[in-house]
Amino acid sequence: MNDQDLLRYSRHILLDEIGIEGQEKILASHALIIGAGGLGSAAAPYLVAAGVQQITLVDHDTVDLTNLQRQIMHQDQSVGTAKVLSGKGMLEKLNPTVKVNAIQEKADKALLDQLIPQATVVLDCTDNFTTRQLINAICVKHHKPLVSGSAIKFDGQVSVFDHRHSDAPCYACAFPPEQSFDEVQCSTMGVFSPLVGIIGAIQAAQALQVIMGIGEPLAGRLLMWDARATEVHEMKVAKRHNCSVCSTKN
Repeated sequence: MNDQDLLRYSRHILLDEIGIEGQEKILASHALIIGAGGLGSAAAPYLVAAGVQQITLVDHDTVDLTNLQRQIMHQDQSVGTAKVLSGKGMLEKLNPTVKVNAIQEKADKALLDQLIPQATVVLDCTDNFTTRQLINAICVKHHKPLVSGSAIKFDGQVSVFDHRHSDAPCYACAFPPEQSFDEVQCSTMGVFSPLVGIIGAIQAAQALQVIMGIGEPLAGRLLMWDARATEVHEMKVAKRHNCSVCSTKN
């Protein structure tokens, strides 16, 4: 770290749990953020501000006027622009020392198989079960920690699936792909704008904890936030011995 880094990140370094050693881990890390919408708009700026060395944003979509109610990485002049390019511009202004990669492609198997092995931590900021299951399966394959978030209406969820450990549950343990779940999206159900900020910020905090190896991340726990009632609930997530994704029997 140079003198500018010591000054920029001094409020982190003052924390006993982080210090210079923890900040150096952040500065050497690479976060893959899949989804540059509501959750990604909240998670990415905090990771960039914290000094994550490299951020890769993946999203095939463009900015729509309806996004601006909650997706704070984008502005009026971004409408019609690729979300990853809009986000890249904002993030580079926030912290010019961080490398931001913008990939305007769908998160399919081929792309994820290429990107996930390069990441220190993966943040799932997408909005559909099919993509979440695919991200999870490839994180399991490459033993990469996954921070998963979701937000719809007034309800948000966050969990960490730390695939560096063989006994860790995966996303499919909590939400088995063979079971049917109602596919709900903001475009049809609506979403309370601060909710995506809360959940995305928690994802960023969890990712930093995973990177530094501090605190007690939400590994094996699903945090549920009810923004309407202002209540937080937590559910244990155990590894399923018959999981179709992470079980050693499969």
